[in-house]
Amino acid sequence: MKSNMKTLLSLSMAALCTAALSLNVSAYELSSEVRDVTPALREASTIGVWTGGNPALASKENKDAILVMTFGTTYTDTRAKTIDAVEKAIQQAHPDIPVFEAYTSHIIIDRVKAKEGIQKLTPEEAFEKLKAEGYTRVAVVSLDVIPGMEYLYDSIVTKQYAQDFKEISLATPLMYFQGTEGEPDQVVDFLNALSTQFPKIGPEDAVLLMAHGTPHPANAYYSVIQDRIHELGLNNVYVYSVEGRPNLDDVIPHLKRKGIKHVTLMPIMMVAGDHANNDMAGSEPDSHKSILEAEGLTVDTYLHGLGENAAIRDIYVDRANEAVAALK
Repeated sequence: MKSNMKTLLSLSMAALCTAALSLNVSAYELSSEVRDVTPALREASTIGVWTGGNPALASKENKDAILVMTFGTTYTDTRAKTIDAVEKAIQQAHPDIPVFEAYTSHIIIDRVKAKEGIQKLTPEEAFEKLKAEGYTRVAVVSLDVIPGMEYLYDSIVTKQYAQDFKEISLATPLMYFQGTEGEPDQVVDFLNALSTQFPKIGPEDAVLLMAHGTPHPANAYYSVIQDRIHELGLNNVYVYSVEGRPNLDDVIPHLKRKGIKHVTLMPIMMVAGDHANNDMAGSEPDSHKSILEAEGLTVDTYLHGLGENAAIRDIYVDRANEAVAALK
């Protein structure tokens, strides 16, 4: 995973300068006193669903598609219950618009091909396919949880291909707005949806939410999540990450101070893949389960990805709806 994230860092930022007309749908508006709104200033001030397109293609007939971008997984069973289930829900919400898929992890694409003989498309290949098949308007939906490095890839590649389509839009990820500028607090929305799968939590019980973590500044979302957990009165619920902060070592002292004796580990990732099955719930001494058991805790594991939660799927359908509406 780390090597793949490093690969993303090498993506050319020149893609952001693609020669496409920006038609940004933004929740933030520049002050009316700004007289000279340059393309760079307009792009920098874009918040929310992004839209663009090529004005030279304005006369083309509308032929719409939805493109779902996901990191992907090599775990066939969880793929069907999560990624496929979300895509099915989006398709049901838009029966007249075909839904296509792209995997942002090139490593996962290679492994799925080797293991199952299934060829998943990269975002670049998916856009080329849509262009070749005559689609003129594309609503891009990201199955990312926060607007971190993976979402940055979604954004860059969408803007890179905007010139090839009459109109194109990019939805926000699961969590984006935090209740500022008159927007909803989508962190609270997420937690309300997630709490539908919580077990009963007694005074000596805790739920530990395992996130991925990222070197991107969006890692700060996890601190916001913990803050909203406190505001909502979700006692003994903590978020930690595999590759960022807070991590498990940050959480363990809180468990000891509160006299917690039993914890449930729960991933907050689209799929219950390698991180959930091995890093979190594995039998190796360095798994999170083993570390907590060595601390004298009883540990249960919840091996279900976010895509299995119907309330979470509904949020992703809302994101798709917003991206489709932005094309109108």
